[in-house]
Amino acid sequence: MRVRAMRSSMRALGWLTATWCALAAAAPPAAAPLEVSEIAEGVYVHQGKQEHWGATTLGDVANVGFIVGSRCVAVIDTGGSPAVGAALRAAIERTTPVPVCYVINTHTHPDHVFGNVAFTATEPAPQFVGHAHLPAALSARAPFYLNALERDFGIAADHALIVYPGITVGETLELELGDRVLTLRAWPTAHTDNDLTVFDERTRTLFASDLLFVGHIPVIDGRLTGWLSVMKELSGMRPARVVPGHGAVSADWPGVMAPQERYLRAILDETREAIRNRLTIGEAVARVGNDAATRWLLAEQFHRRNVTAAFAELEWED
Repeated sequence: MRVRAMRSSMRALGWLTATWCALAAAAPPAAAPLEVSEIAEGVYVHQGKQEHWGATTLGDVANVGFIVGSRCVAVIDTGGSPAVGAALRAAIERTTPVPVCYVINTHTHPDHVFGNVAFTATEPAPQFVGHAHLPAALSARAPFYLNALERDFGIAADHALIVYPGITVGETLELELGDRVLTLRAWPTAHTDNDLTVFDERTRTLFASDLLFVGHIPVIDGRLTGWLSVMKELSGMRPARVVPGHGAVSADWPGVMAPQERYLRAILDETREAIRNRLTIGEAVARVGNDAATRWLLAEQFHRRNVTAAFAELEWED
């Protein structure tokens, strides 16, 4: 009896071992960490590709980062796909044993939020933070975003991939990471209606996100006049360095914002002139801002859309 029991146990152990090996072989490999640079003490940034969001870039087209405190880590944006989010999480785990306590989304666009899901299963679970208008913006766009995930990445549409903030910011909010305070500010409608900046008080590093584009053409998805107004207020800040939503980190503030201001003002002035001259929206889209657009990457994808948005905004202004 004892021998038969032993043989039975050995067979069971063999079956369990074979099953475990099969599962291990079938499991996806751990994500390779994103390449990040420490731009200031405890402040890390990954610069996304200056390309269009989609399958060819795996969604890695926006700048993402994280800030390490003595108690915990805050993540600022998570990238344009679950894979980018997993790689960002791996980069954090390679950098520090301190847990992630906050995941901050600077606005609703998919290249900044689709990595969120990679942080939902961490222990302890982080809190997701965004502008007060972010939940409504995500909800309105969720069907289109999920369709894009399925179309471009072959990921089955699942509403669980849209992660909503549990903490929202109406004006300002301070987050304490342990010997380190971040100041979050919600802005009036500009690039979108849910833009949020993050300022690290210790190093005076400003995460401006898509309120600032460097190289990549600015994209109007909110209010052109509002964006120019927000930029004027931003220019009064005195950060030591600024992290744009797209493009290289810069210490030249507010100088680094000048090309964006010239482009947006060209759109503003030329669209107003087109309206005064009674051009149709189609005629305006064909003519407005073409010279200004040639200096930017991805102008072909976004410039005409910018003029369309500007025309719709300015057509009925007093």
